[in-house]
Amino acid sequence: MTLAKRMDAQYLRPRRTDAKHSHEGFPLVEEKKPHLQNWYLLKRCLRYFKPYTWRIVLAFACMGVVAAATGAAAYLVKPALDEIFINKQSQALYFLPPLFVLVIAAKGLGRFLQNYIMQSCGLEVLEQIRRELYAKMVRLPLRFFEDNQVGMLMSRIIYDVMSIRNSMPAVVMIVRQALTMLFLIGVVFYQNAFLAFWAVLVLPLAFYPFVYFGKKLRGLSRKNQVKLADISVFLQESFSGIRVVKAFANEDREKGRFEQENGRLIRIFRKEMIYNELSSPIMELVGALGIGLVIFYGGMQVISGESTPGTFFSFCAGLIMLYEPIKKMSESNKEIQRALAGAERVFEILDSPEISVERDGTRVFSGPLQELRFENVTFQYPGCDGPALDKVSFTVRAGETLALVGPSGSGKSTLVHLIPRFYLPSGGTIMLNGHALDEFTLDSLRLNIGMVSQDTFLFNTSVAENIAYGREALDMDKVQEAAKAAYAHEFILQLQQGYETIIGERGVKLSGGQKQRLTIARALLKNPPLLILDEATSALDTESERIVQKALENLMRNRTSIVIAHRLSTVLGADRILVMEKGRVIAEGRHDELLASCPLYRRLYSMQFMDMTEDGPRTCDQAVQAALG
Repeated sequence: MTLAKRMDAQYLRPRRTDAKHSHEGFPLVEEKKPHLQNWYLLKRCLRYFKPYTWRIVLAFACMGVVAAATGAAAYLVKPALDEIFINKQSQALYFLPPLFVLVIAAKGLGRFLQNYIMQSCGLEVLEQIRRELYAKMVRLPLRFFEDNQVGMLMSRIIYDVMSIRNSMPAVVMIVRQALTMLFLIGVVFYQNAFLAFWAVLVLPLAFYPFVYFGKKLRGLSRKNQVKLADISVFLQESFSGIRVVKAFANEDREKGRFEQENGRLIRIFRKEMIYNELSSPIMELVGALGIGLVIFYGGMQVISGESTPGTFFSFCAGLIMLYEPIKKMSESNKEIQRALAGAERVFEILDSPEISVERDGTRVFSGPLQELRFENVTFQYPGCDGPALDKVSFTVRAGETLALVGPSGSGKSTLVHLIPRFYLPSGGTIMLNGHALDEFTLDSLRLNIGMVSQDTFLFNTSVAENIAYGREALDMDKVQEAAKAAYAHEFILQLQQGYETIIGERGVKLSGGQKQRLTIARALLKNPPLLILDEATSALDTESERIVQKALENLMRNRTSIVIAHRLSTVLGADRILVMEKGRVIAEGRHDELLASCPLYRRLYSMQFMDMTEDGPRTCDQAVQAALG
């Protein structure tokens, strides 16, 4: 599943048919030619380093020291050879070796400071980008997470952002090596301009593999990032579903699937390794061509007496050092290409106008709830032929318990998910206390709505922290009070560490009934004016359901409640019951009224309450007559 490909139309702008798309279906941040797109991405990465301008200036100063020291080291070869080994000047022994050591020490110190400064800046940028990316993701609509795999989103935050961190140090490395090249070119031209001209003439040949391999590595890095995301998706899915894997004795097949995915990743790595390893030998070969010409012509000048051995070897040292920066620039270019590949994937989320956060209102809802009203509300999922909700209208008043019943797929869960604005209606209006629902801030709205569903979710923390989730302070007295009201206190005390017990991922160490009671305790502690129960007991056995039902009664007391239930026994005492079918409300009333007037409700009820008589199973008509008295 690709990011944004199936995003709900209510959150996305219309997609132009001529839009340019990335490898994963994302519209690119801006439609540009490739070299302009690269330049945009690089500028976008470097923008994060702007707060560290003075530190980077200091790094550049250190970079200049390294470049100058490299040129000085090449130059010192001439006086060392001429004065010490040829002219045998003893005075030179006392200042040239210490001067050489001082130059190398300055170079080492400059390199250390420059690398340390840039690496520290890179770590802070890494932290900032991850913070921004997570902050946007966590504010994206629920449909975004329904349409995209968790492992792929994790890969964006972990692997792709990590590659961006290396962009600025790599750029700085290229600048440093360029400065070094300038110093060394100055040295070789100073020593012998004629030879330098012929040696530098082959430099453009050295830059060809620099550009060619950079393009190849960019494409491979992009594929690499995508495949890493695929493996993250696979691992997250297989480990989360390990019970199903083992239940079907499917370990070998899953192992084969992983080996297939891992093999594809290794093949991409192998291609990347080939291009990585080819670039240096080719550049060295080009360098050897220039050095070969220099040795030939330079040797002839030394033999003829036109040049000294010191000048020649100083020239050769500078020339050899000159090709080294080109190799390092090639390495830095590889890092930049990897960074750009990761930047594309990160900025597709951060910058794309099509992936927008949930729209927030300005009005603060602080309760109490007076009235919740649906007015001709329609909702349609993207890619579906018909609406999930079709012109639904009803009103819930303060303190009322409203039940929603109907066959699967009738739109009950979709309806309640519109109330906390997990989705936005395609048409119609939802009014809360006389104001449109989208006028309220999301935080104030959701903090005043409690939801308990059959799909319980608990975090891998302590029991107490799960109950108090969302609260700034952990008040154990209130936590225990909520647990007692949810009939959870006794089983919690029986756990190895009581309220401090770590319950495992998704509460794996607890039974279904125990997990459900903890979610009820969480809702009790939240104390919301509006409660939504979405089939909260449908997945439980009879004994667990009885205990949970008692906890729910405590939760619903003196509270406005909307209850979805397949088991009609749990909603017989509701103030009103809405019967839904194919996204529409087809009947409304109390239990006895609906039994008499709504064939669908009567059929659902009779199917669930049919029991045995002396002559065999009770018929539907007999069950209904018994229910009507």
